[in-house]
Amino acid sequence: MTSTVTAAAVSKNFGVYQDAAAREPVIITKNGRPRTMLLAYEDYLRPRRDRRVEETAELSDDDLAAVQRAEMEPGLDRLNAELLTGKHAAD
Repeated sequence: MTSTVTAAAVSKNFGVYQDAAAREPVIITKNGRPRTMLLAYEDYLRPRRDRRVEETAELSDDDLAAVQRAEMEPGLDRLNAELLTGKHAAD
């Protein structure tokens, strides 16, 4: 699970969120949009194979179907809603 917090909150309570990031990533928002992330150093050092990126052209039909069926964790339902409405944070 990941926590989301405003940049102002992090500025006022950095130590609290630094401790929280040791347990789980903390997404920091600016103007209501994800901007940066606090991450435990051990997580940053995690083997690169866990963070690999592939082009969708390299995925099999089964893999593509699995991606299309995938849903967010219950606490992140708003992200599924954005996908359905075509609203993306990068816009």
